[in-house]
Amino acid sequence: MNPRHTLELLAPAKTADFGIEAINHGADAVYIGGPAFGARSAADNTVEDIARLVAHAHRYHAEVFVATNTILFDDELEPARRLIRQLYDAGVDALIVQDMGLLELDLPPIQLHASTQTDIRDASKARFLQDVGFSQIVLARELSLAEVRKIAAATSCQLEYFVHGALCVAFSGQCYISHAHTGRSANRGECSQACRLPYDLKDKDGNTIASQQHMLSMKDNNQSANLRALAAAGVSSFKIEGRYKDLSYVKNITAHYRMLLDEIIEHPDADGPAYRRASSGRTTFLFTPQADKTFNRGYTDYFANERRHGIEAFESPKFVGEPIGRVTKIDTKGRRFFDIERSAPIHNADGLTWYGPKGELTGLRVNRSEPDGGGEGIDRVFPSEALPPELVPGTSVFRNHDHVFERALEKKSSERRIRIDAHLALANGGGFALTLTDEDGISACATLAAAFEPAQHAERAQAALREHIGKLGNTLFTLDHLVLDLPAPPFLPSGQLNTLRRNAVERLEAARIAAHARPPRAAPVEPPAPYPQDALSYLANVLNDRARAFYARHGVQLIDAAFEENQRTDEVSLMITKHCLRYSFNLCPKEVKGIRPEPMQLVNGNETLTLRFDCKRCEMHVVGAMKPHIARMRDTVAVQTLNFFPNRPAAARPAHETAHATP
Repeated sequence: MNPRHTLELLAPAKTADFGIEAINHGADAVYIGGPAFGARSAADNTVEDIARLVAHAHRYHAEVFVATNTILFDDELEPARRLIRQLYDAGVDALIVQDMGLLELDLPPIQLHASTQTDIRDASKARFLQDVGFSQIVLARELSLAEVRKIAAATSCQLEYFVHGALCVAFSGQCYISHAHTGRSANRGECSQACRLPYDLKDKDGNTIASQQHMLSMKDNNQSANLRALAAAGVSSFKIEGRYKDLSYVKNITAHYRMLLDEIIEHPDADGPAYRRASSGRTTFLFTPQADKTFNRGYTDYFANERRHGIEAFESPKFVGEPIGRVTKIDTKGRRFFDIERSAPIHNADGLTWYGPKGELTGLRVNRSEPDGGGEGIDRVFPSEALPPELVPGTSVFRNHDHVFERALEKKSSERRIRIDAHLALANGGGFALTLTDEDGISACATLAAAFEPAQHAERAQAALREHIGKLGNTLFTLDHLVLDLPAPPFLPSGQLNTLRRNAVERLEAARIAAHARPPRAAPVEPPAPYPQDALSYLANVLNDRARAFYARHGVQLIDAAFEENQRTDEVSLMITKHCLRYSFNLCPKEVKGIRPEPMQLVNGNETLTLRFDCKRCEMHVVGAMKPHIARMRDTVAVQTLNFFPNRPAAARPAHETAHATP
């Protein structure tokens, strides 16, 4: 079978316990941060905890990927190398990598995955990463289905695509605004999220086009409707964003996509390929997954089906919630309650939200809700505090916390079981042999030294055998078929049968762990593949000598310092996005005749950023300079001076570099 026809559901894990629940809810793989060097600095985990997660995942032949996807200073390379050895010894299946300097180190034979931070949005970059030893590459979130197909045609490695969660407005790896303003680098896991701030949008003459909107905030990604098309385009790993998200998010969203992928696997298109799962077991959910119930900023499928309006979350970067109803009456005297014509029952302790008269999102927690005698489908809601004055009849209300749904997720909410067949027969030399064979074809056998005595009541004895062998409730197995290969139903005490079953189960679990084969490390091609360009700007994020040596080995002749080396104090592109505010406000030169792509401005307080538009590439550049106090930090951090690839003088740079072309 084509390896890309094995579909992998990849879920986030803030902690090992979150990762275990992701596996229990159907994930084929999880990704998690280690003690350091992961691009979510507040989601670190010890090697011991990761080893515990690995042990659980491997029981189902699921995999664990560790994010080591920050760029590194020179003095961090050796600690990173030692950590990677510890992770390999802990059983981790793959590393997610951004810094090419790691490929120049003496690493264990662990599989490498190219982080989305490596900015993979064309076939030449994708093929290069495959040729240098990456087995799986995380595509840019902005890619359309047509662009994915082109990359799939040019490569044979596994393609990973974000299908759910928060969207960074910038191309991943191409955002420097956080470092420029705060010294906290997004490429080092410390993003300050300037994209979620409110801004005024002004034209080149200073006229305000829109005020106090979250101009750089995107709705959340949701590719639920595109999974089959993504699989057909060549995607085999379907990734859920969210290493900062809470446990209910991990459970609910993992379950949601498990059900959708299972539908594709179990009901392939008549003229399409057959797909299979990437790990073992089937999950039974003790709740109904509902993606709308979990934190989101509204949903979009972004650019999967080409550019379209409606990808923005200008009103608020917060969780507005699902539409729940309309206010019909207010207690105007005591402001103790209001009536709502609702589409679903409102529960005690629910969270409700609405937009105020100035467009601000506000809300309240429900203390008590009860049916109102005024009509069917109307509830009377008593909040925890007095009603705010902006809540008036006619207000549309949303629910962003469904207390009943959340309580269900606080409990055990899934069971994942591996199907087995059991075969009970007489053992060679006497006694009984119970052989268990799982859905992957792995077998284990346990024996019982006991004399064969035909039972006086054959049907009762046969039922007892099936009952006791099938008692697998505290294991990860469920009995599919039982074959009694015996001359007659024997009499066996229940204690002996239970011991035989337990021994067989323990041996099968051990056999499964022993049979788990970690994915191999791909060998780079020889001679070394040439990089698609021979010169790299600061956008390549080259921060250490090993990374410079890597690119030199692959034919790059000129390499600028990474932005984090604080050498770029002039105005540069601090953020490069496919999201375009000209398009959002119907000012796109490609759509409106007579409009020129003149610069615009984003203003937040005393901060002004310039917007420049590259209409040929359909990109927007957010341009600004590094704060002076950040630039002065260069003497207090571990920064290495460029030794053998000096910056090309500005006057000598070709036009495509001064336009901030993406590496």
